[in-house]
Amino acid sequence: MMEIETIIVAVLLLTSFVLSMVATPRVIEKLKEHKVVAIDHYKSDHPEVPTKGGVIILAIVFLMLAIVTLIERLPIHNLPIHITDVDWAIMIVAGLFGAFGLVDDLVDVGRPLKIILLFFFSFRLIFEIGSTTVTLPFIGSFETGLFYLFLIIPLYVLVTANLINMHSGFNGLASGLSVIIIATLLTKFITAGYDGALTLGSMLGASLGFLWYNRYPSRIFWANIGSLSTGAAIGAAIVVSGFLVSGFIMLLPHTINFLMYVYWRVMHRLHPDEKRWRIVKFGKLRDDGTLEVPNPLTLKWVLPYYYRVTEKEAVLAMYAITTIFCAIALFVPY
Repeated sequence: MMEIETIIVAVLLLTSFVLSMVATPRVIEKLKEHKVVAIDHYKSDHPEVPTKGGVIILAIVFLMLAIVTLIERLPIHNLPIHITDVDWAIMIVAGLFGAFGLVDDLVDVGRPLKIILLFFFSFRLIFEIGSTTVTLPFIGSFETGLFYLFLIIPLYVLVTANLINMHSGFNGLASGLSVIIIATLLTKFITAGYDGALTLGSMLGASLGFLWYNRYPSRIFWANIGSLSTGAAIGAAIVVSGFLVSGFIMLLPHTINFLMYVYWRVMHRLHPDEKRWRIVKFGKLRDDGTLEVPNPLTLKWVLPYYYRVTEKEAVLAMYAITTIFCAIALFVPY
């Protein structure tokens, strides 16, 4: 990517960050006023925290893209700014997933309908795919054709969005991990000179601003609208760039978390009467402020199960793990 384009991405990132920092406190007050709240189960007094804050990130990124679109249509020649179809495609998919997340927050639409609809929400990306060749390290390259366009793309985005949604539960966990992954993707996009960096830069800035208020102790949650839209944007960026393998490496902790949960569900079905396999959504807080979790069957619960750690320490451990895998992914060109 040209130096001037990198500067533009940096400006969008900074502007989005400032907007998010300014807008989030106002949204928090509005959500409190209208009683749009959720219980924080890992606090001794179980406070009600404003939720559905993910709309802030979506709104800011769409605003940034709209402003760039207006600027590039000004009657001024040689403006060094250009928003691509890839940028809009990523955000259209993210917006669709976010809208569905908002509906799902309000009314449980059910798992079958969720899978079917979200699968088709990614089809806009098909028009931005330059190659359907998939390269696997140490194995070789494979031409996948329509299989890539109509199966791999929608499945990859669908799975990524749900992985982001599932690896959550602690203050700042899902949003912080997403910031790390988006920053890694943005670095790879800028280095490779790929379209889509404007959207990723705007989303990184907005997510960083939101994380400031979502970190421990959370003043706002982002709910399904945040996790699904951000996860969809991550998945969309991975498939349009062709970084399938490096994307998988970045998301490996999320994938492990999912596989642990699947194992938990299978064992619960096989042994429904055993206490250790009972399905529990939340742990508890001890008197000393450390976490008490029922089992080590999700990734975020492994450390608190074996050691006395606080919620903040458990989240930092998850950050460290994902950072390691993202650092590895930076050097994987596939």
